[in-house]
Amino acid sequence: MKKIALAIIGLLIIIQFIHPERNTSNDNTYAISKKYIIPDHVNTILTNACTDCHSNQSTYPWYSNIQPVGFGLNHHIEEGKEHLNFSTFLKLPIAVQNHKLEEVIETVEEGEMPMPSYTYLGLHPKANLSDAERGQLIAWAKAQMDTLKATYPADSLKMKPRPKRD
Repeated sequence: MKKIALAIIGLLIIIQFIHPERNTSNDNTYAISKKYIIPDHVNTILTNACTDCHSNQSTYPWYSNIQPVGFGLNHHIEEGKEHLNFSTFLKLPIAVQNHKLEEVIETVEEGEMPMPSYTYLGLHPKANLSDAERGQLIAWAKAQMDTLKATYPADSLKMKPRPKRD
């Protein structure tokens, strides 16, 4: 039992020297802000509650340097960017952009975002959105969808069904 404990301690010490690549490119060439109007109050909400995991620029807390916590945070960021990346939003087809805005509405309305693990223990107090902030974010996303509806033909905003696999 003592050998197992020493092995685990040794492993924990060794992994302190291994760090995942940080999400700090800040490449905003295709950022949502290049095409969509984001009022200051909405931008503040996005910055405080969304962009750490949904953009190319994350702000890392001190505890991200402790492994395996850093690996877990990196995994959350990568997973978040797979679902929605505000820094590459304009690379998406217009129907997908519309759908992503719809998902923003849905996940914020249902309280799925920001993730409870992100706001847990008060580690990111600015990410704890008030009902008013949730409402502002939802209203903004709906307004963007309305703009898309007014600008593009309806059929171009619909997601194509995925082919069925046999």
